[in-house]
Amino acid sequence: MKPQPTVHRALGAGRWFPGRRAELERMVRGFIEAAGVPAVSGRIVAAISPHAGYVYSGKVAGYTFRALRDNARTAGAPDTLVILGFTHQGTFEGVALMDGDAIETPLGAAKLDTEAAAALARSSSRLRIAYGPHGGEHSAENQIPFAQVALPETKLVVGLLGEHGAETLDALAQALNDLAKERKLVVVASTDLLHDPDYARVTKTDRRTMEQIAALDDRGLLVRWGYGNQVCCGIGPVVAALRFAKAQGCAAGRALYYCNSGDDFPESRGSWVVGYGSVVFAVEP
Repeated sequence: MKPQPTVHRALGAGRWFPGRRAELERMVRGFIEAAGVPAVSGRIVAAISPHAGYVYSGKVAGYTFRALRDNARTAGAPDTLVILGFTHQGTFEGVALMDGDAIETPLGAAKLDTEAAAALARSSSRLRIAYGPHGGEHSAENQIPFAQVALPETKLVVGLLGEHGAETLDALAQALNDLAKERKLVVVASTDLLHDPDYARVTKTDRRTMEQIAALDDRGLLVRWGYGNQVCCGIGPVVAALRFAKAQGCAAGRALYYCNSGDDFPESRGSWVVGYGSVVFAVEP
């Protein structure tokens, strides 16, 4: 008897993004269509996208996935989209790659690339197939409905970093680079930017962070980052994506859009302001 496929359920539906299909599809397509993204030369190999609730960060994520959608039409769709998030609750060693055959959102079941995930896991003991850390974690999951709309035929690998030690980051970047020799790969790093009550501080800090991300300055970002100065709420995924982009031959990223919650919701200034940025990294053929 053929075993039943393992399909996980997106637990953030109805919380981080709409739980009804029609509403979610309308929202995601609206964000993507509204994004004014110029044509990107070459093939996008990596990208940065935020992960807050869609009412806050969906507009910015729309820029990332509009660029990926349009680039797939000109440079060819990727075989595999690797979504890298991190755990907001606690830590664990290495990288947990979601197991199973698919993850279901209100838009339907997004297929997981089980072969690609297995290849990554074989590459290093720092990478393993494990669903546990994914249950209830939104950082990677919030990218999935955007991927379903922008790249509907592309299979996913969904990974969560439990820490950002040098050994883990080096192993992940090397594993992604090796996998890219076999598949046309795009890596999306999920991160928000600074969280702070001070609107002016968030705006100034994020401007520098966006410049460093576009310059592929992963070392500089790690030097600035600290638990009291989380310039990226998702530093591990960002560093891994930047190292992968550099290994693929990217010389610089392209910042597409930035805003923070204080721009769209001025009443948040003085209480809690969060930054969001969209950046893509392309290589010439």
